[in-house]
Amino acid sequence: MDSEAARHADFSTIRYAQTWEDADILLEALNIQSGDTCVAIASAGDNVLSMLSQNPGRVIALDINPAQLSCLELRVAAYRALEHHELLEFIGSRPSQQRTRLYRRCRSLLSNATRRFWDNREVEIHKGIGGAGKFEKYFFIFRKYVLPIIHSKRALTELFEGDTAVERQAFYETRIDSWRWRVLFRIFFSRALMGSLGRDPSFFRYVDGDVANRLLQRTRHALTTLNPPDNPYLDWILTGQHARALPHALREEHFETIRCNLDKLEIRHSSLESFSGSVEAGTVTRFNLSDIFEYISETNYAMLLEQLVRTSCPGTRFAYWNMLVPRRRPDSLAHKLRPLNELASRLHTQDKTFFYSDFVVEEVI
Repeated sequence: MDSEAARHADFSTIRYAQTWEDADILLEALNIQSGDTCVAIASAGDNVLSMLSQNPGRVIALDINPAQLSCLELRVAAYRALEHHELLEFIGSRPSQQRTRLYRRCRSLLSNATRRFWDNREVEIHKGIGGAGKFEKYFFIFRKYVLPIIHSKRALTELFEGDTAVERQAFYETRIDSWRWRVLFRIFFSRALMGSLGRDPSFFRYVDGDVANRLLQRTRHALTTLNPPDNPYLDWILTGQHARALPHALREEHFETIRCNLDKLEIRHSSLESFSGSVEAGTVTRFNLSDIFEYISETNYAMLLEQLVRTSCPGTRFAYWNMLVPRRRPDSLAHKLRPLNELASRLHTQDKTFFYSDFVVEEVI
């Protein structure tokens, strides 16, 4: 089974320089145990590294995009070569004037291909590798050119002052939810602009309905129901760094555990389809599948999910997100895979990567 997504999208550049999926809910959903064999979509590598914090047997990171694997490999080198505060500077979570020097300390730990890749990206390294992706540059445009038209710096500062949910709701309605906010948000996060500047246009092949309006509703949830000062993803979108909160993999309490478990990580340039066709049955016990299912047809989704179940054993867990396209276990797999809806629903209400419409957790019977 070949990769449908690879036939339609460009996978030659960094799409995501950070993993825009909440590792806190991912880890609770997967409930990784000592000795587990885990498979994860690599993306930029943050959540792959978070999985190492749970002391699994091994984590196999897959991606069809070599640029994303270069992001992961550089992160691995940074965990090996740098101290925690230096890692935060290198990523861009904290201000720094020494990122080029920090890169030189990591460089010798890279493969030749990854070294060439990053040697040609001096500007991205100087600015912080966490901002090097197409998706992050899309948010940079929003932060630099769109937000100042809508809201004052004072309003954005007050947004992070962390009041009660009732106070946040009142603040949103009186200070944030203006006609200018709604109009410019819908324009900037429309299907056309997001496909051109942020994601790949082919990622919308199976999307129906009003994209911007759905994202606006989820953003309201993030600014009112969730607490903005606790949200590192919102922090980066609005400020370009992690000034108030850090994603799971970058928190100091996980740094040494991740560093000690780096030898358990296997990085593979492969599609999930190719991997699932080559691995022995009953091998994998945990799957972090990102949001890849919404990029393929419902028929191919069902076929791929069935292949992945074949590689699993009873008790194996699958976790994945839906942003704009609904994907959940088809009825044809009801005898092999059960949805953990109560767990998934509870975790979705806590999801700090607020733009996803659904979070799915399923378990092999």
